Amino acid sequence: MNNIESDLQTRWWNLEAQLVERFGKKPDMEAILFLIGIQEFGEIRHKFTKEQKQDLMHVAVCSLFAQSGYYELEKVDDDGWPHFKQLKPLPVMNLIEQESFMKDHVLLYFENNHILKK
Repeated sequence: MNNIESDLQTRWWNLEAQLVERFGKKPDMEAILFLIGIQEFGEIRHKFTKEQKQDLMHVAVCSLFAQSGYYELEKVDDDGWPHFKQLKPLPVMNLIEQESFMKDHVLLYFENNHILKK
């Protein structure tokens, strides 16, 4: 493992530890995307439909990759849902690279939104 991968893993473990402290269990990537989606949607509901949960995760992914210029917020519809447009294609990556790319963007999101303790 090189230094960049090691730093990413250390920062990821720190995030997981903080989420465990906050929620009482370690969330997987899907749960983290769901949380980010709710944060971006801006409305906490008692229940979301399965389709709304998928939409929230899509909003999260677009929000994450907007940080690097892959997407931009196009509009928010009458129901409050953000809609994004893709500005450039995502890089071609293998599964390991995709996971690191996603983790890096999640960490950046938490840091930029001051949700993560240093």
